[in-house]
Amino acid sequence: MWKQLSRSGKINNAGAIVNTAVRQVNTASSKTTVNHPNQISNAYKKGIFKTASTPMEPNKALVKDEEADSVDVHLYRSMIGSLMYLTASRPDITFVVCACARFQVTPKTSHLHAVKRIFRYLKGQPKLGLWYPRDSPFNLEAFSDSDYAGASLDRKSTTGGCQFLGKRLISWQCKKQTIVANSTTKAEYVAAINCCGQVLWIQNQMLDYGFNFMNTKIYIDNESTICIVKNPVFHSKTKNIEIRHHFIRDSYEKRLI
Repeated sequence: MWKQLSRSGKINNAGAIVNTAVRQVNTASSKTTVNHPNQISNAYKKGIFKTASTPMEPNKALVKDEEADSVDVHLYRSMIGSLMYLTASRPDITFVVCACARFQVTPKTSHLHAVKRIFRYLKGQPKLGLWYPRDSPFNLEAFSDSDYAGASLDRKSTTGGCQFLGKRLISWQCKKQTIVANSTTKAEYVAAINCCGQVLWIQNQMLDYGFNFMNTKIYIDNESTICIVKNPVFHSKTKNIEIRHHFIRDSYEKRLI
């Protein structure tokens, strides 16, 4: 990837990167890895000793839990802040960290236990991070998904997306949608739109280096959403989707995606 970017003449080699703040960068002949082992080790000082195999309990959504005891707001927010920083190299915790961050106003013991579980998971996987192989295709691909009605407070869906240059993960997103989707198709469609916006931004950035990523593939796991993107005709199933979300159709017709 470095050789391909350097050919544009707009980027220079300033030497090997070892550490950025507390982020650790390891460069080998065939790959580069990025992780936060020093930052994760600080979790040990918070009295977290056991490990967990997953960052969150499966099939157990976080709720307000108003009858539970409250916890120290400053402690809870400081732990969330540390985890938000770690998401810069640990996309595997992005979804659950965003879910826990929604309860920073009045955190309860159940929310604190969920946050501690994330640290327990990180303790068990301290060196897991981003992997950038040198020998990999230089093509842009994207993946889109949604957690339909996963937010327990308002039943809104959560958008998830990631973009790859070959086998290199370069961008990822996780954000609660601003609207309440009344079907999985609508939730997936809104998620695909956000992913499309990120792809268009990457395309414009790479144009500065002489790379044209037209007709970028976006993988969507919902057939109805794919049909709506490809079908320029408005019908009853799309009337409840705001007009501003339909710009993805223009991108498809222009062969940008």
